[in-house]
Amino acid sequence: MAGRSCVELYLRPSAEHTLPSFQLCASLLVLIFTGSFSLKARGRITMAGNEANNSGSKGKKKEVKKETRLGLKNKKDENFGDWYSEVVINGEMIEYYDISGCYILRPWAMSIWEILQTFFDAEIKKMKIKNCYFPLFVSSGVLQKEKDHIEGFAPEVAWVTKSGESELEMPIAIRPTSETVMYPYFSKWIRGHRDLPLRLNQWCNVVRWEFSNPTPFIRSREFLWQEGHTAFATKAEADTEVLDILELYRRIYEEFMAVPVIKGKKSEHEKFAGGLYTTTVEAFIPSTGRGVQGATSHCLGQNFAKMFEINFENEKGEKQMVWQNSWAYTTRTIGVMIMVHGDDKGLVLPPRVASVQVIVVPVPYKDADTKGIFDACSNTVKLLEESGIRAEVDLRDNYSPGWKYSQWEMKGVPLRIEIGPKDFEKNQVRAVRRDDSSKHDIPMADLVEKVTTMLEDIQQNLFNIAKQKRDACIEIVHTWDKFVEALGQKKMILAPWCDEEEAENDVKARTKGEMGAAKSLCSPFDQPELPEGTLCFASGKPAKKWTYWGRSY
Repeated sequence: MAGRSCVELYLRPSAEHTLPSFQLCASLLVLIFTGSFSLKARGRITMAGNEANNSGSKGKKKEVKKETRLGLKNKKDENFGDWYSEVVINGEMIEYYDISGCYILRPWAMSIWEILQTFFDAEIKKMKIKNCYFPLFVSSGVLQKEKDHIEGFAPEVAWVTKSGESELEMPIAIRPTSETVMYPYFSKWIRGHRDLPLRLNQWCNVVRWEFSNPTPFIRSREFLWQEGHTAFATKAEADTEVLDILELYRRIYEEFMAVPVIKGKKSEHEKFAGGLYTTTVEAFIPSTGRGVQGATSHCLGQNFAKMFEINFENEKGEKQMVWQNSWAYTTRTIGVMIMVHGDDKGLVLPPRVASVQVIVVPVPYKDADTKGIFDACSNTVKLLEESGIRAEVDLRDNYSPGWKYSQWEMKGVPLRIEIGPKDFEKNQVRAVRRDDSSKHDIPMADLVEKVTTMLEDIQQNLFNIAKQKRDACIEIVHTWDKFVEALGQKKMILAPWCDEEEAENDVKARTKGEMGAAKSLCSPFDQPELPEGTLCFASGKPAKKWTYWGRSY
């Protein structure tokens, strides 16, 4: 190289570009250029030519200081699908697996599931619901016993047909849900009224194979869930439990995930196959204009009891069939949260589900008391942890503070605390919120109180913003033309409906297209007033209720 040369490589890391990639780049460049290389703590590679030390003012080497930043290539509002894929990978939520539609849940995602599991498991135990576990496999004869039920799941059932090189005499299904797995044993265990209620729950995985367009958390071939299965002597008891469980699902979304949902009832066409009625909590993704069935609580009535002969003898010695429920929520909750709160910097985690609520980052300078700053960071974490706040310190010395800021923002940590020389001297910290990027200087004496309040405010602010955005997407319409217009604007549509399946099927047929057909999402429990003479938006017949409509995942 002639003369002085200084080159800096600006790398934009992604899932494939981690620190080892920087080192590899440096090694490759050594083969190409003649010069000296330095891999800096802030993630940049600099190269000074052979004559660098002999040129420039006073013979000093001059470096161009430029910091490597983590970032997303796609914008949420411009390319939602690719943005979502980037966020779940770069945010370390999942890793893609070599079987399409299957994903590895990394610890960052699994910790969220565990927090939800801890809450829900404690609540159902207060209701005297007990955990159990049933096998993953189900025989074809049992699976096909309830005709309507299996027809609803038939396209999604995965079958085991071979053992080694030998064909099985009878194919074995992998559970898509466990009604037909569990209910033959309900029949065995329930004999008299003293055996009721029977209330069981299991935490497990299920497999639903046949689908297109897999989406991490939202639509996958295998997913984690809890599924509750209960039996009662009376319908009144079953009805009460359906709504009690639905309220727990609302709390999961609104109080933990900071996602607003609408509680309501599914149409006859959209209800659980083989059930009496289905209740749901429905979420909505403003960025895509699609609804999401967040979780469902079904009253199965006596249909399965009839099929599986689940009978009991009442106090009068009379033989009766039980009333049954089933209810479930899945890892889909995590995907909904990401879609609602995530931004162009990455994940945005509500504090109640973040495994790390506060990340503490030291910001030392050349002449600073580095040990003192590091000790202050560790003491800060200790104080927060002792108060029940989930906190960690990032003491890695191979990354700059700026690089760490970007990474923890990508991972959605609710609050970042920075401690630099001035903070150390003033016995304070600087707190930076993930939700609004605001900065706050906090004296150490007020640390726990201020951080606790700030985390509560972040949680509430995320919910408020999400609700404002969701509510802005709700459109009330009375006519078909207005319905089509609102659908094209990606709205969640509230319209008067005649509650007839023929009209519902007609809506699907008339809106079918590349974006997918519209369908009923739910009829909300909180019904607006329906003036006499109001007509159905789709059929023109007298309307019986208000129902939410839209495209959905």
